[in-house]
Amino acid sequence: PNFCSLINQLGCLLIRETGVKLAQMDYYSLSLHSYDHLSGCARGADATFTVTVVPGDGVGPELMTAVKEVFKAADLPVEFEEFHLSEVQHMDSNEKLQQLLASMKTNRVAMKGKINTPVEFKGERLHSTVFYRWRLPGYSTRHNNLVIIREQTEGEYSYLDHEIVPGVIECLKIITREFAFDYATKKVHGRFSLLLPFYRNLADGLFLRCCAEVAELYPKIKYNNLIIDSCCMQLVQNPYQFDVLVMPNLYGNIIDNLAAGLVDGPGVVPGESYSVEYAVFETESRNPFAQAVGRNIGNPTAMLLSTANMLHHLNLEYHCNMLSYAVRIVIKQMWTRDLGGYSTTRDSASCCGEPPPPTRVLKRSWSPELNGQPNIIWIY
Repeated sequence: PNFCSLINQLGCLLIRETGVKLAQMDYYSLSLHSYDHLSGCARGADATFTVTVVPGDGVGPELMTAVKEVFKAADLPVEFEEFHLSEVQHMDSNEKLQQLLASMKTNRVAMKGKINTPVEFKGERLHSTVFYRWRLPGYSTRHNNLVIIREQTEGEYSYLDHEIVPGVIECLKIITREFAFDYATKKVHGRFSLLLPFYRNLADGLFLRCCAEVAELYPKIKYNNLIIDSCCMQLVQNPYQFDVLVMPNLYGNIIDNLAAGLVDGPGVVPGESYSVEYAVFETESRNPFAQAVGRNIGNPTAMLLSTANMLHHLNLEYHCNMLSYAVRIVIKQMWTRDLGGYSTTRDSASCCGEPPPPTRVLKRSWSPELNGQPNIIWIY
């Protein structure tokens, strides 16, 4: 069953991004299980969806307030079940975490502001994080569109360090076949790049072998690989060659921060995390940006684009298109300070909440326009 789910997930992404038609594939499935199968969610033309929300620290609550204002102005059929957790104020008690987990088990979809997951708290094992770096209208960047898929529960960030003898610290890097296979079969379109450094032969070798085995099942997708340091260099010098990058935890932390700098910072980069049954939508940066609290200067673009992706995940396609289009129209004319402008968080959000002209053709915020044969590059 797991194998079938993983293969189905790859087919869904191929259909969505490249137009390849595969039999018995669910077009709208983003996580390993379609939202239609979730027991706790309302469905139908007049359905209202409930989403778990964690505003977080720093500018997180301000960005989440901006999202709520947009939802209210656009009359979107989504209700929020909010939980206030904080790393700074030590509000993340075990009781609140359990309440949050219970809410996620019911709603299956969540939005998260600027807050990190405690090291000892594995929760529902959100194993994969996807970051979208798109070229938005209004300012130029050095690349077209780039997707980064990062594993986030294993590798060096498993925190399995221990002291063998006084003065000797051993750090374990855990890579399992389950996760490596998941990387190789989730969210593939365009080029597919796997980051794997040459000096970790055992752990990273398993990752590379599993991805190579899956790549053989899809001959129409070009597959290649690179060393991690070479990838960083080429990402800066020639970012046009990459479409999708897939990598373990530590390398993902390096690459996603580097790639964010290519599109004028993390304020415009949406992200999302997946487990087998749950989806959490967030921004790429988990830095709370505490120095901007109360100054109304936070950039809501990343959170709004992530919200649009969440609407797509809920099969609210029209509302997803409407919000995506609004964000692109607003960012052409209104820049917050991180982009070199003077617009405020509220200004950007209020303009995004205005309905777009009905004659416009709406496009998804996450969908790049791919020309020619899709390619895949693995990096090791």
